[in-house]
Amino acid sequence: MRDNFAIVVCVLQNNFSMPSQSLELATPKPVLSWAGHDLGPKEAQMARNVASLPFVFKHVALMPDVHLGKGALVGSVIATKDAIVPAAVGVDIGCGMCAVKTPYTSDRLEGKIKKIRNDLEAAIPVGFNENKDIGKSAQNWQGWRDFKDLHRGVQKVEGKAFKQMGSLGGGNHFIELCVDADDSVWLMLHSGSRHIGNRLAQCHIETAKELAKLAETKLADPDLAYFVAGSDEFKAYWRDLQWAQNYARHNRDVMMERFRKIVDTHLGGGKATKPLLQVNCHHNYAEKEVHFDEEVYVTRKGAVRARDGDYGIIPGSMGAKSFIVKGKGNAASYCSCSHGAGRLMSRNKAKKSFSLDDLIQQTQGIECRKDRGVLDEIPSAYKPIDEVMAQQSDLVEVVAALRQVMCVKG
Repeated sequence: MRDNFAIVVCVLQNNFSMPSQSLELATPKPVLSWAGHDLGPKEAQMARNVASLPFVFKHVALMPDVHLGKGALVGSVIATKDAIVPAAVGVDIGCGMCAVKTPYTSDRLEGKIKKIRNDLEAAIPVGFNENKDIGKSAQNWQGWRDFKDLHRGVQKVEGKAFKQMGSLGGGNHFIELCVDADDSVWLMLHSGSRHIGNRLAQCHIETAKELAKLAETKLADPDLAYFVAGSDEFKAYWRDLQWAQNYARHNRDVMMERFRKIVDTHLGGGKATKPLLQVNCHHNYAEKEVHFDEEVYVTRKGAVRARDGDYGIIPGSMGAKSFIVKGKGNAASYCSCSHGAGRLMSRNKAKKSFSLDDLIQQTQGIECRKDRGVLDEIPSAYKPIDEVMAQQSDLVEVVAALRQVMCVKG
């Protein structure tokens, strides 16, 4: 595929400012943190494991929403030379956000929000569901012609990948209708590469682990098994990674196209409108970029690229504010920012700690599910988004603050 080795350059200029804390972890490479607090024991060990890998470049950067992940912390930015860790990218390859600013104002929403939600839930499959009818924008995606070149372990699920193009998924994936301080209506959604991205990731993670065993490579965590640049395994993973990232981006585009049509039907009498601003960004991915005048592989595991002028999306929890931002190109963060509020507690702990009444109270005034199936997504399970934003004022500037009026979850 043509764009596999595109190189992104972060222009340093005078935007190098240090984070609030350089962690004392006794690692070969430093760990810089924007979290504003000390890491817990398990988090510190995970950061230590990653920073001790021999191919880590300069330092590891932790974003304000950092929390436990698999292999590497969610909220990590890891630049590497001549190697990449598949599990650090994660299994939801290309997961990210899409947002559109419409020409509509909030007064047009009166009496229509529930109808929009009902139409969305009918038009966009959520959870494990798939599309029954595949639209042209999904059918005509050019990536389908490269499917035959992907890992042999996914060749039997091409039909599923085809049917899931334009579907949301579950967990913390969502579709939201929002309003900004000027009463402009925004459309926003969060999703990734669905089942096919997960399968591709699992195939390559297992290969990396097998290679580590064969080579008797000593790793602090088996999930830090890696591929060396130039090897056949690296090339195969990089090819599949880029394909899955492109799938995820187009998946969001397909859903946003349906979302816009529904909103245009209800708010504009069916007449198609032109977006005033559209943003589509990954926050679980890897790219080849230039930092500190060197070409490196940058893995953002729960982080958004924030070069000078880059638009990004930082969502809060269901019931909290979200932010459209513009990057400041901070070199110390590898030109990155947080990807959201970040979890304060695990899904199981949230279910045990809160009641249905708590969920209803914390999502008051928002048209959304209010049942035990989404209790793990209760706002109190996440860090306060205002604190997260305050901790990264040197990474991004706020373009718009959005409040949700409707949320669809899987």
